[in-house]
Amino acid sequence: MKLIADAPSSLSILSRLVSFPTISSETNIPLIDYVENYLASWGVSSTRILTCTGQKANLFATVGPLDCAGILLSGHTDVVPVADQSWTSDPFVLKLDGTLAIGRGTVDMKGFVACALRLVALASSLELKRPLHIALSHDEEVGCVGVRHMLPKLKDAIPLPALCVIGEPTNMAVVVAHKGKCMGKVICHGVPGHSSDPNSGVNAIAMASEVIAALAALQNSLRASVNADREYLVPYTTIHVGKISGGTSLNVIPSHCELEFEVRNVPGDNQQLLIDMIRSAAFTVAHSYGVPDGSVRIDVEITNSYPSLSADPDSESANLLRKLTHTDGPHKVSFGTEAGLFAQELGAPTYICGPGDMTMAHKADEFISLSQMEACDAFLERLLANLC
Repeated sequence: MKLIADAPSSLSILSRLVSFPTISSETNIPLIDYVENYLASWGVSSTRILTCTGQKANLFATVGPLDCAGILLSGHTDVVPVADQSWTSDPFVLKLDGTLAIGRGTVDMKGFVACALRLVALASSLELKRPLHIALSHDEEVGCVGVRHMLPKLKDAIPLPALCVIGEPTNMAVVVAHKGKCMGKVICHGVPGHSSDPNSGVNAIAMASEVIAALAALQNSLRASVNADREYLVPYTTIHVGKISGGTSLNVIPSHCELEFEVRNVPGDNQQLLIDMIRSAAFTVAHSYGVPDGSVRIDVEITNSYPSLSADPDSESANLLRKLTHTDGPHKVSFGTEAGLFAQELGAPTYICGPGDMTMAHKADEFISLSQMEACDAFLERLLANLC
């Protein structure tokens, strides 16, 4: 396989990508414009999928034939905020410091996107026997929002891929599984009253505290679950209450209290069953107050969820990826990605493999090592050779 000499470096592409402040609350259109123009400069057309507001977009493109199964590389374009973080340099200007490239999104996950875009330039000069697809999403950091709109379009536009690689940072290890995630609210409705007479009302904050205790008990039972998987850093499903708010004044029995929770489930634990268990616990607490007119109740609302990933660790695809990355495995991670949605919606073999260390993500002075970028470039070139 002969590669063109004038392809841009992944580092130069990364510098451009970092310069776009694609925080999830902001538009990613300038970045999408750049990618679209970049692809066009290599003779590659792309498809943009706009949100109804026109402020966000997904994008996908193909190099090679469209009549057979190929390989799909995917990453998200959004990054987490930099507010209240003590950066030592401008987070949206790529800074080279010895063997490190520093900037927001370098590791999560514009580093991989840069490597994938470089690969498109290389692929554009080749006669591929099988296609190379690239898919970029928006708003992954706030619940895998954008990819849900892109996957149906992909399903209609391309043959079922033989392999999907989601390039989240894994230090170039091949990850075969990750936990699912569900986020929700518990809303406790009590009865207001004067604090001098506790019997004059029903304390919604007290109700919420009982729900929290019930969720803690459920968490403890999950620690000993038969579905616990020791290959995860945290081997069991976790339930976490992260926010709570309620009450209006210290001398008023609070009539309203709201808490927010998340569930991160191992693939062996059914997400819907866990939600049903949380609803049941909330109902039990509300029922214990014995107010039949419905004025005292607890509502459970699910605000977002995405599935776990559990890919075959011994498949032909998994073995190919380990061979091309020169790594062992299999590996499993507790954080979530879009990979579960790719596997669920497309039905294609889906794995996670990308440059950098996830522990560096979402922090001040986020960085990726140049050696990881080089390793990813080399891996993708070897992957491209399999399409020729």
